[in-house]
Amino acid sequence: MAVIHHTTLTPTKLELLSSWLPAQPWYRGKAGQQPELARTGGFRLDDPEGEVGIEFMAVTDSSGDQPITYQVPFSYRGAPIAGADEALIGTTEHGVLGQRWVYDGTRDPVLVAQLFALIVGEAEPQMQSTSDTPDPSVTGWFAETGATAAIADTAATDDPGGTNLIVKTAADGRRLAIHINRVLQPGQDTDEQALGHVTADVPLPDGTAARTAFVVVHAHP
Repeated sequence: MAVIHHTTLTPTKLELLSSWLPAQPWYRGKAGQQPELARTGGFRLDDPEGEVGIEFMAVTDSSGDQPITYQVPFSYRGAPIAGADEALIGTTEHGVLGQRWVYDGTRDPVLVAQLFALIVGEAEPQMQSTSDTPDPSVTGWFAETGATAAIADTAATDDPGGTNLIVKTAADGRRLAIHINRVLQPGQDTDEQALGHVTADVPLPDGTAARTAFVVVHAHP
């Protein structure tokens, strides 16, 4: 399991996001307004090879009239991904591991593979800030029993509604649409046509939390 190092990051993840978020098509903030970001939730997944850090962060922007919570899947690597410059959020200096390349994880094949593994029940979600500790508040679900997590290929696109991953399964070659809810609306549920989902808690202003759909899976036409 991944080891969480409680050390410094320069710049921090929130500092990297402050310039990256406003350029995304699903960002809801006002043009030209600097985000005011705080980490408000999330979870991690383990890379079976132990090379790539995988984190799904909920980050709240309070710069506007109403706070908006975004979901940012991060992947952290010790070397750049060839041909993935457009997915690079930035680089940071880790106090233990040295220079790390921080990516929008929806474009990282390791993160996508582990996300699908979580959905079909082959990966266990981990606490965001504690080593070797499962997070039972995060649940993955897939409608079909016996599905395997192997993916043959994947493609990602962004639009104002979030990020869409089209994956081709290795077992039977069919395509699935995995939708990443980039704007998290506490209490948001999945629809009856969903083939799968990932749900987790999103904090409410009164200190409680609401179950919220982070990811929803449908059949790709």
